[in-house]
Amino acid sequence: MDYKIKGYEPAALFRNFEDFSAVPRGSFHNEKASAFLVKFAKDHGLEVLQDKALNVIIKKPGQNGGENKPPVILQGHIDMVCEKVHGCDHDFENEGIDMVVTEDGWLTASGTTLGGDDGIADATMMTLLEDPSLSHPPLECVFTTDEEVGLLGAAALDYSALDGRLMINLDSEDEGVATVSCAGGMDYILTRAVTAETLPGETVSIAVKGLLGGHSGTDIDLGHTNADKLIARAVLKALDDPDARLVSFLGGTKGNAIPREAEAVLWFPTSEKAEAAAALWKTLGEAFVHEIHALEPDIDVTVGRTTTDGAQVLSREDTEAVISAIVLSPNGVKQRDPLMDDFIITSLNLGIVSVSGGSAVLNFAPRSSVDSLMEAVTDELALTAKTFGFETEVSGAYPGWEKVEGSVLCETMKQSYRELFGEELKVEGIHAGLECGLFYANLPGLDPVSIGPTMRGVHTPDEKMDLASCEKFYRLVVDVLAKLAE
Repeated sequence: MDYKIKGYEPAALFRNFEDFSAVPRGSFHNEKASAFLVKFAKDHGLEVLQDKALNVIIKKPGQNGGENKPPVILQGHIDMVCEKVHGCDHDFENEGIDMVVTEDGWLTASGTTLGGDDGIADATMMTLLEDPSLSHPPLECVFTTDEEVGLLGAAALDYSALDGRLMINLDSEDEGVATVSCAGGMDYILTRAVTAETLPGETVSIAVKGLLGGHSGTDIDLGHTNADKLIARAVLKALDDPDARLVSFLGGTKGNAIPREAEAVLWFPTSEKAEAAAALWKTLGEAFVHEIHALEPDIDVTVGRTTTDGAQVLSREDTEAVISAIVLSPNGVKQRDPLMDDFIITSLNLGIVSVSGGSAVLNFAPRSSVDSLMEAVTDELALTAKTFGFETEVSGAYPGWEKVEGSVLCETMKQSYRELFGEELKVEGIHAGLECGLFYANLPGLDPVSIGPTMRGVHTPDEKMDLASCEKFYRLVVDVLAKLAE
């Protein structure tokens, strides 16, 4: 294999990252990556467990003084969010990631997400497991599946296989920061059956692309525009024409990603009405660009027209109900804590809109570290559903994780960071779901801390990882394990 990451240490870490990234591992397609890890364990003579959810646990005895110390859990997830730029023909199910190292030391991918989230965790554990020179307690390395689609692997894990009560989660995105609490969340889905009939006439489409998008938890406060909400504004204005009816509305691809692209198609009975709608949308498109170009410099709004002998057209009643629900549904930051630097407590993201054929589906990702505020948000969604004739479904719910007071692991990390780098390790909570919440709920007395290298643009094709920060991150893990082996 022709490795692209050169000149960074430890070389084994980056070799393992490239090897693992060559294996397709999108969410719901964990088979190849899980088998890769099982083979890795067997090749190194390590105990390995693989369950029906394709989670993998690899255990290694303590060594170089840590043989009789309590075991430590290390954990990350196998799967990655598969996003690509418009026009990219990358096949995530059969192709590995095409990496690019930039001149300023960042690792990115050609036209796709990189998968640093959370491939760097998998590579870190592989590197620790294969190195006989390190000093560490017994290691229980847990590689979970389908984290990006609701923490499904962690929810299915048999926790009785784990003895450790100190846990280093390797799924954070800022080097020099230790995360000690996280928000809980769920997928909240609104579904409405719609009726359609075939009618001749003209259709007008409006599409937006080029938005920044981002992670629906960690990026929700950055002001990135939600493509679904933006296009719904345009459709609502066009519905001033009483003959306008919806043909389709498609936006977003992941419930936990802020939508970067969306498109809606409206039907009109005459060319005059279609022409008026197209003119309206062109004006609105210019207004949208003016509103948000400072934060969304690559926004692109396009309007098109098509004459058709037969389009599948929703009823006016369904059209109004669907668009009203999208426009009025809550979205974005809902609650902050002014006593913690405005730390986000509660938010939600309208991640996917799919309206075509016989159904309309709105997929939301609410998050909160306070149960009562999560209930308040889901009550708003339930009321929206009731008002506009939608059914509701909740799936993939996962718990939050409260800070462990007097954390031994956190104090050890702070000491290691200070000694290694002459700086203080920042300690904070995160407004995103981490698998720590499920581990914390299932392992009484668990002391978890999450760390990671610096990554930006996670869940988007702009994802990049700072290679120098990976070095510091790995050194910290190694030093913490050495201290726990003393």
